[in-house]
Amino acid sequence: MSDLAAPPPSDAGLLEQLRGIATATLAAQLRRHQLDSAVMQGLTALDPNLKMVGRARTLRYLPFREDLALAKGMTAQRSLIESLEPGDILVIEARGETSAGTIGDISALRASKRGAAGIVTDGALRDFAVIRDFAMPVFYRGTHPAQPSRRHVPVEADVPIACAGVLVEPGDLLVGDADGVVLLPPGAAASVVADAALQEREERFVAARVAEGESLLGLFPMGETWRAVYETWQEEPSSK
Repeated sequence: MSDLAAPPPSDAGLLEQLRGIATATLAAQLRRHQLDSAVMQGLTALDPNLKMVGRARTLRYLPFREDLALAKGMTAQRSLIESLEPGDILVIEARGETSAGTIGDISALRASKRGAAGIVTDGALRDFAVIRDFAMPVFYRGTHPAQPSRRHVPVEADVPIACAGVLVEPGDLLVGDADGVVLLPPGAAASVVADAALQEREERFVAARVAEGESLLGLFPMGETWRAVYETWQEEPSSK
């Protein structure tokens, strides 16, 4: 079993909190924590209704080269998939190359059966119509019918990679929803999540006032007058 396979007990509550926080909120807080480079670019959610939360297990593809492809085959990818545990997210660096697939239905199905919390690739999916029925969060850049070996050689797993413009290390926390995918470095995650939860609470209050017809002026962002109202609202049972 990989030492990255399951989150330590101290992470369990954090991961559960993340399921209730939007990536848009997390992105805002990451920027406030000077981690603006942790938001992935150019990815599409296979099913926008599925939330993804988990820990990164990384796979690095390099450009296809005949001799290396023959020597290495798909061993790195298959071995990584066979080591996945519940809560792991398979993250594939494909250099943004979408003229060949990076993962197809059989490999994605095996990842799902291993309990993977999701798949993220900055390359292409194969067997799109099949994978979308797996009820597993998948984020990708494009689709293509060709096998990975048309453009890629999987060279190593569980190493730092670059995926969708973000440096991803094994064990980083990833959150994905309809807006995209963000990364939380483990050392900063608790602080970012705490501030994100406060932000979402404030925004629920603001949204309720706007729904009642209030102007945004002085409310969003919150001025002193509305801040006082908000502090009182927080004490009400209905605000919980």
